[in-house]
Amino acid sequence: MKKLFLALVCGVLAVSLGGMSSTAQAQSAAYNFSPVNQYDINLTAAYWNPIIAYVSDRSGVKLNLKIGRTSADTTSYVLAKEVEFVFSNHLFSPEREQLGWKVFGRRNTPALQGQIVVPVDSPITDISQLKGQDVAFAGPEAFVVYKVPYAHLLSKNIDVKVVFAGNQNAAFAQLFAGKVVASGANSQLVDGYTRREGKKFRVLWSSEQFQDLALMVSGKVPEADARKVASAFIDMYKDPKGRDILHQASKEVGLPNDAYFVAAGPSDYAAYKRFYQSAPSSLH
Repeated sequence: MKKLFLALVCGVLAVSLGGMSSTAQAQSAAYNFSPVNQYDINLTAAYWNPIIAYVSDRSGVKLNLKIGRTSADTTSYVLAKEVEFVFSNHLFSPEREQLGWKVFGRRNTPALQGQIVVPVDSPITDISQLKGQDVAFAGPEAFVVYKVPYAHLLSKNIDVKVVFAGNQNAAFAQLFAGKVVASGANSQLVDGYTRREGKKFRVLWSSEQFQDLALMVSGKVPEADARKVASAFIDMYKDPKGRDILHQASKEVGLPNDAYFVAAGPSDYAAYKRFYQSAPSSLH
């Protein structure tokens, strides 16, 4: 009987400890969050780290910032399934829509336009003058900064020498250093760079409008965690603490004070899907 009792006690303890271990693992579960590198690494981290720290605290769901050296590197993590949440517009091609990412939010900012820009004092006044010239772009994955303006250049038979800089800031740095004659651009980032750096641009061409990048969640994230994270992002501006964090983060990168997060869905990104209907397959 004594041996039987000890065996039962040991069995109960094993079940109990196993349950405690599972609970601890559930409480310590964390997800990677990868925003597209719109700025250099330091500025990207300065913008996002306070925001995801707030979202983690408010939601009870831990998010870790995971970014690569370039926007293409960061997207490679996403495609390798090393990431569960993103702030991106790199996932709307027909092929990538099959990966199961879901839009749940976006920033409340004016719509974006792809642009081709030069310094305001440049002698270049028309995109036809770019033929055969070095033109900087953020990287091969950049939708608004590269794919949209480059597709337009191709449609006009303007063959340029593509220079990938890694992110929009680096492309602008090359432009104002005279290493390239023009740059693909995102209208929001043009405005932000002007606010931060005091540099002025001449816009040679602008595209149709696209919504700001999307907050998206992988289909492998449990629905309860996805809802908590989405609510923390979308309700952030309603909380004085969250609003202050957003204001300070926006100031760092030259965004307007009211650049907070709002709910969004697939229909907000119809313009992206239209682009891929006529874009060259090399840009998918």
